[in-house]
Amino acid sequence: MKRIVLPTDFSDNAYNAILYAVKLFKEQECTFYLLNTYTPAIYQAEYVIHSPGLIGLGDVYAESSISRLEKLKAKIEKEFKNPRHTFMIHSAFSLLVDEVLDTVKKEKADLVIMGTQGATGAKEIFLGSHTVHVIKKATCPVIAVPSEFEYEKPKEILFPTDFEVDYSEEQLRQLLDIAKNHISSIEVMHVSTGYELTEAQEKNKQKLDKLLSNTAHLFHDLPNQTVIDGINSFQMKKRMNFLVMIQNKHTFLERLFIEPVIKKVGFHINIPFMVIP
Repeated sequence: MKRIVLPTDFSDNAYNAILYAVKLFKEQECTFYLLNTYTPAIYQAEYVIHSPGLIGLGDVYAESSISRLEKLKAKIEKEFKNPRHTFMIHSAFSLLVDEVLDTVKKEKADLVIMGTQGATGAKEIFLGSHTVHVIKKATCPVIAVPSEFEYEKPKEILFPTDFEVDYSEEQLRQLLDIAKNHISSIEVMHVSTGYELTEAQEKNKQKLDKLLSNTAHLFHDLPNQTVIDGINSFQMKKRMNFLVMIQNKHTFLERLFIEPVIKKVGFHINIPFMVIP
């Protein structure tokens, strides 16, 4: 039984991510947690001290959140009618990122699946700030689904890595599970830095090869370039429909999320993107 957290702000983008999750795991027993948080725009000082004019405002927001979650649940259950899937609703007066992390911990969730951006739909960013913060702090893998991505089975999985990670089966469990259930092939991509792999990197590569032994996979070495350019050039040669990366201090992910370089380098994600802690 998988436990999957699905944050929603009731935008089309959030709904698209929910559809992806339901289709991705349609053959598996799952409990999905539809999660919405609300923070009234004027919840600051006067709300906290219960100004008479604002008494009950929180109840209005809570009722609206729960009502919309129940409608969303009914819509999904009517559309998919999957007896393997159970939907729970969760509404909280909280910040989204905090509530997602708390729910993951409380429900021992396996995955978080969410849209790449919020209702603003800013075109110049590939991940909204909520998604970025969840990815950086989550203790389980997070899948970010682009707003206009139409579901495709993740048959071709691109896995860029620098072999700096001491891979473990537990760490890769969700990836291996997705690959097994969709008979996927995993393309492991390493961008050369102009130097030979260190002894530790070679050891990690061999360990990864062993962990992927029951999954179709190939290793690719690309000439010296940025990882972002490597991903883009690889996709031009071979169509991928799922991207997975491990977040560690050695990868470009940390810099990517801190520096406003995304638009400059043209790294706009157009396929679902799983980040493993």
